[in-house]
Amino acid sequence: MLYIRTDMNETVATGHMMRCLAIADAAREVGEDTLFIVADEQAAGLLEEKGYSYCVLGTKWDDMESELPVLKKLIEERRIQRILIDSYQVTANYLKQLTAVTKTAYMDDLNAFFYPVDTLICYENYWEQFNYPVRYPDTKLYLGPEYVPLRRGFSNCGRKNIRQKPGNLLLMSGGADQYGILKRILEKLDRKAFQRIDVICGRYNQFYDELKIRYEPEPAVKIHTVVDNIERYMQEADLAVSAGGVTVYELCAVGTPAISYTVADNQMGTAEKFSRDGIIDYAGDIRSGDMIGRLLRLIDAYCKDFALRRERSGKMQEIVDGNGAARIADILKSI
Repeated sequence: MLYIRTDMNETVATGHMMRCLAIADAAREVGEDTLFIVADEQAAGLLEEKGYSYCVLGTKWDDMESELPVLKKLIEERRIQRILIDSYQVTANYLKQLTAVTKTAYMDDLNAFFYPVDTLICYENYWEQFNYPVRYPDTKLYLGPEYVPLRRGFSNCGRKNIRQKPGNLLLMSGGADQYGILKRILEKLDRKAFQRIDVICGRYNQFYDELKIRYEPEPAVKIHTVVDNIERYMQEADLAVSAGGVTVYELCAVGTPAISYTVADNQMGTAEKFSRDGIIDYAGDIRSGDMIGRLLRLIDAYCKDFALRRERSGKMQEIVDGNGAARIADILKSI
């Protein structure tokens, strides 16, 4: 049995939970089931939908040290021998106390402090700036995009077919859209330039109903929410716009040329590194400057440049093969 400690709610959105579900799915394929350990009931519906058992600690998701007595008791009762932790709310003391009673693996992309764990996983493209090998000589390290945990639908995708004239545009905002990015893009976008515009609203997008009513009369604009087969929309798109989270790695796996933006500090490292490497252009952070204007100019430039889209697509698929979740599942099984 694999045990995963993570959370999902309106504040942290769905990113942590979705990547952990990808790992759980990969573990299930090789015959190992997973129990999710969560602070509250907010992820219950999704976990039930995906067919996973879960244990609710009944604690505060943003005060993880307070859950230690409850979690330690659970570890003892269930004789948990290994646990994967994926949360920004951990502290050094929290991890140290868990590592004293079970084997721990932690998913990191912040390098917030020294993590006293047995195994450290960082799939981000900017992992080298954290100097992990020097700082963690006694910790098992798994580093780089080959470990990005994507769902099965993103593994071993064939080479992307790049069309001369892009007709399908994909717009995404992640689990939440507190800044109304999709609304602001659609208002200024030349929508008639595309045959189809798919707009994917996340589980916590407060503007979904408004967008549905506003753009339903336009046959080319399709507003979706909580889609289970996001890979299909990515594969059908000629160009995509996405926040700089796990979604950009999914786009890499399918090879869809993309433009990124950021809405949080933890997304900036990924977006800036991809931009420096000439793989995915970065329009900027929504919290500062004219990000929407830069984004629209980049969309126009990509639509006019077939060679650019073809080059970027090839680079993207060289970075990510979509098998990271299976690799992590194997790592956890071997602990």
